Amino acid sequence: MRNTTFIIPAVVVLVAILLSSVFIVDEREKALVLQFGQIKSVKEEPGLAFKIPLIQEVVRYDDRIQALDTDPTEVTPSDDRRLVVDAFARYRISDVVQFRQAVGANGMRGAEDRLEGILNPVIRAVLGSNGVTSNTILSADRAGLMARITEQARQRALPLGLEVIDVRLKQTNLPEQNLDATFARMRAEREREAADEIARGEEAAQRVRAQADRTVVELTSDATRQADIIRGEADAERNGIFAEAFGADPEFFEFYRSLTAYERALKGENSTMVMSPDSEFFNYLRSDQGARSAEGE
Repeated sequence: MRNTTFIIPAVVVLVAILLSSVFIVDEREKALVLQFGQIKSVKEEPGLAFKIPLIQEVVRYDDRIQALDTDPTEVTPSDDRRLVVDAFARYRISDVVQFRQAVGANGMRGAEDRLEGILNPVIRAVLGSNGVTSNTILSADRAGLMARITEQARQRALPLGLEVIDVRLKQTNLPEQNLDATFARMRAEREREAADEIARGEEAAQRVRAQADRTVVELTSDATRQADIIRGEADAERNGIFAEAFGADPEFFEFYRSLTAYERALKGENSTMVMSPDSEFFNYLRSDQGARSAEGE
């Protein structure tokens, strides 16, 4: 009974020591075995691994690709048009031993602070280099600039045991204090362009109106000339017909002309004429003239 009292605690202690000496490395991580803060072994392959209980400890680091959003940084391209750039980077731990030696116990948070301290100067240096303007940053050449930033950041991050995979510019904006002035300048440029377009439109409208007025005058003059020609030809033809009729039967022609004169003079229901009864105008209205004409027949 007394032996059992000592054996059971001893077994429990041995099992606890055995379990504390075994750890599992996940395929998504890397592990370091530390002894009094010194690196004793590196575990990068997934599976079971061992350490000395109570003396050694295991520190794990994520081996997957990480994302870092940098704080917006202000850059000044070669055209002196300041911009606020918001970027993000993708990175991973390439050398876990070098990473531990560089950042110590600060881990990923300390590494991201160090990496952001690398990215912001590189972004300012590349975007502020000679030949890089704000239009270049906002154009298709942006991809080439991001490749340059990525390469320079990769070289500077190697001492940290980090591999910078990619750096991208998410947003490129004007500083807040410059927005009002920029918008005012853009508005003035648009208003000037609008005024130019209106002026050109008015000029074109004046040309169209002048051409239309000229065309109207030409068409009216031509129509009047043709009408005068037709009217003259008609008058000549009419006079010819009258002359021919007069030559064929002068008395009938005179009678017809008198009736036409009566019709024109006595228009309306209340026409009034004051003339002498002996006037030749009434020759064909007097009854004796009509009787003489009948006796002559």
